Amino acid sequence: MDFGWLKRFFPRGLYGRAALILFLPVVAVTLVVTVMFLQRHFEGVTRQMVESAAAEIALVAGRVQDAPDDATARAAAAAIATPLGLVVELPPAAPVAEGRQNYDFSGRVVIAEMHAQLPQVAAVDLWQVRQVRVLVGGARPFVLEMPRRRLTASNPHQLLVLMLGTSLLMTAIATIFLRNQLRPIRRLALTAEAYGRGEITPYRPAGATEVRSAGRAFVEMRARIERQNDQRKLMLTGISHDLRTPLTRLRLGLSMLSPDLPPDPDEIAAMERDVAEMGAMIDAFLDHARAEAQDGAAESVDAREFLDEIVADAQRGGNRVRLADFQQGAGDGQLVVRPQALRRAIENLIANAVRHGTRVEIAARLAPRSFIVTVEDNGPGIPPERREEALRPFVRLDSARSRNQGQGAGLGLAIAADIARAHGGELRLGDSARLGGLKAEIAIPR
Repeated sequence: MDFGWLKRFFPRGLYGRAALILFLPVVAVTLVVTVMFLQRHFEGVTRQMVESAAAEIALVAGRVQDAPDDATARAAAAAIATPLGLVVELPPAAPVAEGRQNYDFSGRVVIAEMHAQLPQVAAVDLWQVRQVRVLVGGARPFVLEMPRRRLTASNPHQLLVLMLGTSLLMTAIATIFLRNQLRPIRRLALTAEAYGRGEITPYRPAGATEVRSAGRAFVEMRARIERQNDQRKLMLTGISHDLRTPLTRLRLGLSMLSPDLPPDPDEIAAMERDVAEMGAMIDAFLDHARAEAQDGAAESVDAREFLDEIVADAQRGGNRVRLADFQQGAGDGQLVVRPQALRRAIENLIANAVRHGTRVEIAARLAPRSFIVTVEDNGPGIPPERREEALRPFVRLDSARSRNQGQGAGLGLAIAADIARAHGGELRLGDSARLGGLKAEIAIPR
């Protein structure tokens, strides 16, 4: 059977559905327990009390029916009824109409049990709240009046009131608790909706552990997207700005060429340098884009062999680079990383160090929980107040140097920082105590 139509009656919000999941079973169990308790307890007690009262009525009815006249019958009935708190009307002063109030659930049991115990009972009047009138038929009919508490348990509503009050109290407590638990989810949803509209609203992860984890993941994702947007804007700005100068020189050089005279070799060499410079810029921009994408899956590599290969490649390029120190704690020396991305980050740090210094030393420490690679040089270093600025893309701290002298596009440290963040770590800049220049340190968790 298709029950899809029931979805129209279910709440659509998270709060309504959570409340339904929480309260519906509680209400159902409470109703079932209440009905079963009332049926088995109060009906059983009522039957026992009616059975006891029926024995007293039967005793009075026997004395009345055995008496020779009404006066003797009244005296005999009073002698028994008065000590028992019963009132006898002989003959009946008013007619007795059998029945009960609609809300008198135990009255149904009283009437049925009274007729079952005493066949001579003609009618049971339960219309009054506190008194019961029983019409006993026979040769000498009479009415026996007794308190209602003799036939049913007193204050049966107390259980219902207590159960209802407790249920309302626990419902209020559960509602407050549920609202406090769902409020962080609602705040996260509103923040995500606002970000989808292009608005960045303040958000601090709160709530249960799972909600905090989701909130932190959202904040990190939003920060990463904003950082990528900023870097994309900077990249477009950098491309338009940095390529304009060599393109202008090329355009000027081409305009100076004459079809009647052979080109000057120096002019040709200058234009070739401009073309090579633009190619280097474009390669740097592509490297930055690849660093943002972080292609490739994580692999397990030997940390020492990984660094040895990087140092050997740098030395083959004619650079004074050496692995000065490698510390390894307990373990097999394996490291799970994206090898190509991490290799690019370390090579960028080496290239930056070689560009500004003459000596470069690399140190590494493989701890049980982290892997730290340090690249130090003997160059001028970076002032502490400008180190955060140096990690931004397209930032060149030494504006006096020209790109022809090897300054680059200002992306080396930015690429290394992005790759470190992609591995869950960070890039830190400091002063080299060993060589006196800059110390760049990549720390990633294992």
